[in-house]
Amino acid sequence: MAAPCGEQIHREVQDYYGKRLQKSADLKTNACITLARPLPKMVRDALENVHEEVVARYYGCGLVIPECLTSCRILDLGSGSGRDCYLLSQMVGERGHVTGIDMTEGQVEVAKKHIAYHMDKFGYKKPNVEFLQGYMEKLSDAGLADESYDIVISNCVINLAPDKRAVLREAYRVLKPGGEMYFSDVYANQRLSESVRKHRVLWGECLAGALYWRDLYSIAEEVGFSPPCLVTASPITIGDKELEDIIGDCRFVSATFRLFKVPGSSRAGPGQVIYNGGIVGHERELVFDANFTFKEGEVVDVDAEMAAILRSSRFAEEFLIRAGGSNTAAPQGCCPKGVKICDPFQLLERLAAPGPACRPGGTCGPSGCC
Repeated sequence: MAAPCGEQIHREVQDYYGKRLQKSADLKTNACITLARPLPKMVRDALENVHEEVVARYYGCGLVIPECLTSCRILDLGSGSGRDCYLLSQMVGERGHVTGIDMTEGQVEVAKKHIAYHMDKFGYKKPNVEFLQGYMEKLSDAGLADESYDIVISNCVINLAPDKRAVLREAYRVLKPGGEMYFSDVYANQRLSESVRKHRVLWGECLAGALYWRDLYSIAEEVGFSPPCLVTASPITIGDKELEDIIGDCRFVSATFRLFKVPGSSRAGPGQVIYNGGIVGHERELVFDANFTFKEGEVVDVDAEMAAILRSSRFAEEFLIRAGGSNTAAPQGCCPKGVKICDPFQLLERLAAPGPACRPGGTCGPSGCC
């Protein structure tokens, strides 16, 4: 029995999320409901404003609320019942805009049903959110134009897409130069066997379509993105004996990455940067990813890639950026010079290591450098 084709996967995922699942508790694994780290207070406060039905019908494997969002245009791929869209609606403000797209009619209906409730709750005169039914591999069919968004987010849904390249290609197309794709998803420590890839429940549970983490790096480069920046990772547990037997020795992790659409004109060698502390909620330090934490007023050497990202993105106004430094700038922590944490499973081991605290952008445990 061959692995299901793309159209069949779409149909079965729509059925799983539109009919079989009625609430998060119906899931058989924690893959679609894993949070990588505690919610910041401003996000917790915003979440309290989201309608209870939207929260109950939402499934995601991370927190996809990046920093520095005021007035941004954001696209949410696989927006489901709209929880993240309504969170982001509050973050971007009335002058910003959030678009959610999802292929499941029932989920889109739930999201649309509560637009008026949320706009009244937020005190907005007109909606700054919209919800579309469509496929994230075919954003042009939904009328989404080239270079029309500052940020694309996604929360545990790219694994549900049969064609991951098409998803990243479309995200790259709709992003403005300097724009960011910030997303959480499920990754495997190896390429999946056919028995896993053809299992219908494992598709719905976000596991059968999980990408081997190394393939994300090659696909991102092929599409044109900067090398992925690993933000954080958290373990996935199965908790179902039948599914564990099918999966075998394969391991899964929920990980958050950020990819940037860096213009060629922004690439100008390594640099030194100083964070000005101007991002709300991150005034003292900005944990950018697992390798770089920028503290207010502190000079940090960054490699050419990070210098280009900061120079070309919405973060440019938050940093003093000057030429210089080494192209093998060492990430903060105990890692050897020029060595970055790229493997989410390795990051997971560091986070769980005993001894000194290890966190994204911080110091690794005593088991060694990353």
